[in-house]
Amino acid sequence: MRCPGQDTQYWKPGAIFEAKCPQCGGEVEFFKDDTSRKCGACGHRFANPKMDFGCAAYCQYAEQCLGTLPPELMAQKEDLLKDRVAIEMKKYFKTDFRRIGHATRVARYAERIAREERANMAVVLTAAYLHDIGIHEAERKYDSTAPKYQEQEGPAIAKSILTRLGANAELIDEVCDIVGHHHHPRDDETVNFKVIFDADRITNLEERHKEKPFKADRLARVIEKSFLTETGKKEAGNVLFGHSRESGNPSVR
Repeated sequence: MRCPGQDTQYWKPGAIFEAKCPQCGGEVEFFKDDTSRKCGACGHRFANPKMDFGCAAYCQYAEQCLGTLPPELMAQKEDLLKDRVAIEMKKYFKTDFRRIGHATRVARYAERIAREERANMAVVLTAAYLHDIGIHEAERKYDSTAPKYQEQEGPAIAKSILTRLGANAELIDEVCDIVGHHHHPRDDETVNFKVIFDADRITNLEERHKEKPFKADRLARVIEKSFLTETGKKEAGNVLFGHSRESGNPSVR
């Protein structure tokens, strides 16, 4: 059965339209399901400006359905994937708002660090949302949230979620690898791993600091020694010393 959105019998007025070529300004006719068209006047090929990527942005069969996808769509596909992963993470944790909040903060810090470190944002944000996804299974099987058990149980769950969402195999493999050792850096790590490690470390320190504030000198030593990227170290200082100033902690100045 053909996707109704691409079946012409369901089309309404406006499904065929003209768009201006961004290079020469010439009129180019588009059907609504064209991913791109070539300008007859100058030969420039450009993406459909009215294309509703919708399900194509995450559907694993989008390329077969719509043909070769333009770079603009591929970028949007990865962007929408991390949003859907965030939703799946929340559904998986259900009412465990502590873990949902933790993963969300890790993703927030990871995005800031990744931008400066030029990491792969799709991998980083997907891994950030899923890095602790094995914690419930660790509790169920071993009555423990120890890192080694989280890392042991997490990759299979992460793979199941990402496969269901139609993520590509390369992204799935890298994310699962990060989830499977996110507390334990190897000698030679990727920048994507380093970003997740630092974002998770910031969040863990932030949670501990709110419960029992660190003294300024100890906090400075921890920040200096605990991070794998300079951006992570800087972000940690901003977050942790910022919390101390807001709480009026006299030990941090």
